[in-house]
Amino acid sequence: MTSKPLSGPAAIAALPRDRLIAEFSLWSANLANFESDLSRIEPHVDLHHIDVADGHFAPSFLFFPDLVARIAGLTAKPIHVHLMVDTSIVEAQTRQFIEAGADMISVHAENGEAGLRAVRLARELGAEAGVVLRLETPVEAVTPFVSEVAFVTLLGTAIGVKGQGLSETACDRLGEARAILRKAGREAHVVLAADGGIRHETVPLLRAAGAETVVLGSLAFGDKDLAGRIGWLHGLKVAA
Repeated sequence: MTSKPLSGPAAIAALPRDRLIAEFSLWSANLANFESDLSRIEPHVDLHHIDVADGHFAPSFLFFPDLVARIAGLTAKPIHVHLMVDTSIVEAQTRQFIEAGADMISVHAENGEAGLRAVRLARELGAEAGVVLRLETPVEAVTPFVSEVAFVTLLGTAIGVKGQGLSETACDRLGEARAILRKAGREAHVVLAADGGIRHETVPLLRAAGAETVVLGSLAFGDKDLAGRIGWLHGLKVAA
């Protein structure tokens, strides 16, 4: 069992803001041997990203609370659970994954009022909260959430399908989100994240467009020189 120095909102608040956050998607880990991959990435990861999908809101079926509880016992780094689930279960899933050890729960803006209730529930239960937006949803849909979340994540590909190329609208959408955060006075308090289509050639574009973290999948897990990859990531800059 590994003990965390910080958890919940304190762990999320302690994430670096002067470089790209290294957020690792465990969907790209060795699913038959999580412990080995967790050990390999532990020195480099800032934030673990765990996707949850119900086969309805997103086409996949992905991770469950017991697995998150096991992962939480193997890492000292914070855990971000992204709920790609139907409105009818988003609040129940928020509770279950926080009880399993999630430090932050991100719900979809498309969950509407139920999503807002889930955000408030997460914070009541001692976790942090974020909001995610599907690629096809107008960026302004995040507006009701920005006063209550620590992360805004924009998907750059269709939801829940691995291996897709980055949408040509992804960088412009990050700019739109940044403008919304600035108008709300939340730019300094909310991490702007990009998820999907993360490749060697797309990460610099997303960083230049204002991304403060990108959700790393095969780009990190498939790199034999992980230290070099993370050093490259840390050196990328936002456009002036």
